[in-house]
Amino acid sequence: MMAGPERITLALTGASGSQYGLRLLDCLVQEEREVHFLISKAAQLVMATETDVVLPPKPQAMQAFLTEYTGAAPGQVRVFGQSDWMAPPASGSSAPAAMVVCPCSTGTLSAIATGASNNLIERAADVALKERRQLVLVPRESPFSSIHLENMLKLSNLGVTILPASPGFYHQPQHLHGRCGSHRAGQQQLLRPSVGYWL
Repeated sequence: MMAGPERITLALTGASGSQYGLRLLDCLVQEEREVHFLISKAAQLVMATETDVVLPPKPQAMQAFLTEYTGAAPGQVRVFGQSDWMAPPASGSSAPAAMVVCPCSTGTLSAIATGASNNLIERAADVALKERRQLVLVPRESPFSSIHLENMLKLSNLGVTILPASPGFYHQPQHLHGRCGSHRAGQQQLLRPSVGYWL
């Protein structure tokens, strides 16, 4: 198992690029991490459009589906609804040590930058900020407006890692899966304690 946080909150929001989030979930499961999985309604619609994965609408059924989909151990993937204010990610005393929003819509980016906590994803990110925990945002938008860039700069100045979904091609990928894998490797690297101040 790779060294790093044992529990990670993974949130998927309504930007294009749900493949990145699914691939990261699969890799975190393979590395025996406990994943607290959050997903917005918009992300579920985008995922159904971009992939052949159709998630059940209820958290309990979704948890069972993702456990089988990733080959996770029972309880390794925990799914929480957007209004579950008692979920561990909503509390500074019980939230995982790291959170990744992948993909991160610019709407979610804006909400996090302004401290909004209108749903569990926004609240979990707010907890990560106030507790000085690792928060990685993976925006997938093009081009970025000045508002987007200002929000990214504000969050970066607060210690948030902004990791745009712009994978490299050094490994000469032959298909989209390879491109997602390249970017996912960058996300995983940020979760390693060996990179010092990233954690």
